[in-house]
Amino acid sequence: MTFAEIAGQEEKEQIPPALREALASCFEQVEQALSALLPVPDGPEARLLEAMRYATLGGGKRLRAFLVLQSASLFAVSPTSAARVAAAVEMVHAYSLVHDDLPAMDNDDLRRGKPATHRAYDEATAILVGDALQSRAFEVLAEADTHSDPQARCELVAALAAAIGARGMAGGQMIDMLAEGQTLTASEVTRLQALKTGRLIAFSAEAGAILGRAAPSQRHALAWYGRDLGAAFQIVDDLLDALGSSAEIGKTAGKDAAVGKATLVSILGAERARAQAERLGTQAAAHLDSFGERAELLRQLAAYVVARRR
Repeated sequence: MTFAEIAGQEEKEQIPPALREALASCFEQVEQALSALLPVPDGPEARLLEAMRYATLGGGKRLRAFLVLQSASLFAVSPTSAARVAAAVEMVHAYSLVHDDLPAMDNDDLRRGKPATHRAYDEATAILVGDALQSRAFEVLAEADTHSDPQARCELVAALAAAIGARGMAGGQMIDMLAEGQTLTASEVTRLQALKTGRLIAFSAEAGAILGRAAPSQRHALAWYGRDLGAAFQIVDDLLDALGSSAEIGKTAGKDAAVGKATLVSILGAERARAQAERLGTQAAAHLDSFGERAELLRQLAAYVVARRR
């Protein structure tokens, strides 16, 4: 999906003009950063870089990147540094989607409105794409151009690694696969989703505070904001899967029900799940109180995440 298509959808959802403009700016910044950080070399390895660019460029909401850029702006972080971290986060997110779509995982043929990477290329290439995107993301975080302070770079690397490892995103994916066809409680589903989706979103919100060498209280407030935002985002994702169409959401709709996957929508019903998402959005915004008006776009983002229709 192109940015024009995304912007058109956002217009229908009546996003506040300031947020729409900031999302558009984020999209362009991150596209430029990703393109620069993923150049296509000469030689036979060029196919891998082409596939990595296919998986990352030209689509997605850039929610995680937006969180990095906005949280960094609270601490007057260099836009170049923030864009590099935002691009690294989007590489990790893209890697997770490429692997998630594989036949051995969720077995999906559609992603961001176009063929999944393993369909556009092949399964072996898709596996290498995920591996290489993850490696490149950590390489970018560790490079001196990302931050002049080695301690800041080390903290970024450690925090992202914790967010996506066995006790984060990868662990959540394992639980998700084991849970197919099983009966889970609401609290078990909440924990699964906090690991699979929430940890990376929380890191994205926290990353700006790490770049800005912020006080622990500010870093924690942004991480808590990201945690609640991530939980709300996943509930809305599940609502869209249950109630939307593939054309609207850019991936195969109805897959959760088809494989017997437990979600808060299947446990609570659509109405109660929507109410829970709204509570989480309000709670997320409350974590930003100490930042005052400077965090207004992040508050608006929380409202958008709950109200979105794609």
